[in-house]
Amino acid sequence: MKLKPLSRAVAICAFALATPALAGDTASVHVVDPYARASSPSAKAGAAFMVIMNPTDQTDRLVSATSDVSARVELHTHIDDGNGVMLMREVEDGFEIPAGGSYTLKRGGDHVMFMGLNRPLNQGDMVEVTLTFENAGDIAVEIPVDLNRAAEEAHGGHGDHGSHDG
Repeated sequence: MKLKPLSRAVAICAFALATPALAGDTASVHVVDPYARASSPSAKAGAAFMVIMNPTDQTDRLVSATSDVSARVELHTHIDDGNGVMLMREVEDGFEIPAGGSYTLKRGGDHVMFMGLNRPLNQGDMVEVTLTFENAGDIAVEIPVDLNRAAEEAHGGHGDHGSHDG
C-alpha cells in the first residue's frame, strides 16, 4: 500500500509516539517516582525512596539492592524501640510487592539505605541502583538526588500503595 505524503507523515509520527510506550515495559515490576537523599554533603549514608509497581498476577519480593555509590546497600525499615525512639534496621527478608499492587519506600518508613558513601549525593546527581527481585530478577534504576523534596510531598498523588506490614 502506498501512502500519500501527509498520510505517511502521520503514520511515522504515530509510530514515534507509540515507541516509548512499547519500550517501557509496564507489564512487569517497575519503579516510579524514585529519588535519593543524603543528610549533608559530608554524610556517610544516604537513602533512596520510590514506588514499586507490580501489575503482574504474582506476588514478588524485593530481596536486595546494589550500587557503586556506597560500600554497602541494605533494605531498611524504622522500628519503634518501645520508648518512642525510631531505630533503623535492616530487613533481611526484603519487601513483599503484592500481585496487582504496589509498595512504597518512603522517608520515615521502608527505604534503600546507602552505607559508606563513596561520594557526596548532590542535588541533581543520578545514582545507579540495581534492585533484585525474587521473580522479576534484576532491574536497573537511575535515581535522581532531590535534596529539596519535602517528606509530605514524596509520592503524592499515587493513592493507596498497600500495607507496609513487613
